[in-house]
Amino acid sequence: MARSKSNVSDPFSTALRLLTGRDRTEAELSDKLRQLGFSASEIESTVARCRSYNYLNDQRYALERARALFRTGRGVGHKVRLELRRRGIDETTANQALEEVAQEFETAQLLRDQLQRRFPNFNYLNADDKLKRRVVSHFQRRGFALGEIFSVLKDVPE
Repeated sequence: MARSKSNVSDPFSTALRLLTGRDRTEAELSDKLRQLGFSASEIESTVARCRSYNYLNDQRYALERARALFRTGRGVGHKVRLELRRRGIDETTANQALEEVAQEFETAQLLRDQLQRRFPNFNYLNADDKLKRRVVSHFQRRGFALGEIFSVLKDVPE
C-alpha cells in the first residue's frame, strides 16, 4: 500500500531509505517517489542530489545488473538489453553495458554451465523432440543465439 506524503519525511530521506534496500535506476527512484506523493520538483532535486553524491548512477547499475544476469545465466545478449531498458536505462547506456560485459564472459561456456546445472543428463542425440524443444526454448528465452545453442547441445559428450 502506498503511503501518503504526510506519512513520509522529506524526499531525500525517503530516497536514501529506498536506496538502502537495493540499487535503483534514476527512473525507478523517480517512479517510487512519485507513487509516494512527492511533487515533480521535489523528485527532480532529490534525484540530482542522489546523483551528485554518487548514490545513484545508471551506468554503474547497468553494468552490475548485466554482470549479474550473465553470471547467473538468466540473460545474455538482447535479453540483457531488454531488462535494462525495462528498468529505465537509456538505449546508449544499455548497449555500452552489454558490450562491456559480453567481453567478460564466454557465452558458450555460460550455456554449457547452465545446461549442466539445469539439464544434467541431457543428451541431444538421444533426447525426444519434446525435450529438445524444451531445452532449446529455455536457452532462447534467456537470450542465447539459436546457432550457439545448437552448437553447444550437439557438442555435449554422450
